[in-house]
Amino acid sequence: MRLLVIGGTVFLGRAFVAEARSRGWHVTTFHRGRSGPDLPGVQVVNGDRENAADLARLATHGPWDAVVDVCGYAPAVVGASVRALTRHAGAYLYVSSINALAPWPAAPVDESSPLLPCDPDAGPDDAGYAELKAGCERVVERDFTGRTLILRPGVVIGPGDKMRRVTYWLRRASRGGRMLAGGGPARTMQLIDARDIAAFGLDRIELGGSGAYLTTGTPANVTWGDFLGECAALTGAGAEPVWAGDAFLAEQGIAPFVTIPLWAPPAEQLAAVWDFSSEKALADGLRCRPVLESVRDTWDWLRAPGGMEEAFGTYRYPDQTLDAEREARVLAAWDARN
Repeated sequence: MRLLVIGGTVFLGRAFVAEARSRGWHVTTFHRGRSGPDLPGVQVVNGDRENAADLARLATHGPWDAVVDVCGYAPAVVGASVRALTRHAGAYLYVSSINALAPWPAAPVDESSPLLPCDPDAGPDDAGYAELKAGCERVVERDFTGRTLILRPGVVIGPGDKMRRVTYWLRRASRGGRMLAGGGPARTMQLIDARDIAAFGLDRIELGGSGAYLTTGTPANVTWGDFLGECAALTGAGAEPVWAGDAFLAEQGIAPFVTIPLWAPPAEQLAAVWDFSSEKALADGLRCRPVLESVRDTWDWLRAPGGMEEAFGTYRYPDQTLDAEREARVLAAWDARN
């Protein structure tokens, strides 16, 4: 099999490349050469997907059995790639997001849920992230001649993650001491490893599949208590979670998911934040490793040479997580309250 990965050097894109190479596929990556090194054994084409000449030059390196697009955020930009490659690949797999579906996270969603409104030719400043992802899905399905696959992940974890979610908790646990957590230890989450998404996507390409899938992991696949307990055990620094109440954290101006990563109070607008269905993908072969295995592998990556620098270096999103000083203030306020 011949595969083109648009991106391919960071996290999910890198997982697709690694999985394809492990299957003996010939892999081409296309990127600007700014985000990280390529894995050994791939053909690299450097260029900018917003440059028509670069896309035309890329097409001359085909044909491919499939394209995997992991870094498309604006319909107009994705559409240009789709049209440039439509006669040069048999399938186009676009990685979207559960955010593209209405009415999540206020209510549960599955593949029958409607996409948010967004023009398939919208530019990067024409709508928000969730709407733009929906527009990207539309332009892929409209302009690619051949099979299209849409994957809609939820919260993706695993080695190489730069989103400061699991990595935040591992780094925080490694400092030891009283560790501010939200909600309670019995509350569940639903997480999925990037490597499992990649394996499922390539399986569907290999089997000639098409259509859209939620790839969000198995329901309630880890509790907060088990998750933070594993972080504490792995790091060995004696970190002890302090389970502050949801209402208290909101009073302190703690932003769900952002300031305390993965914490989401069951408020009205987040009532179904962990309520989505991967039933279709699971029925068609999605296999999900245990969440705590992903946490362990992520800790191994962080401890490897350069791991911490890679995980917490400059990325497209600013770091808004709790720093030690603010955490201490919130913990003191929680102690005073109780």
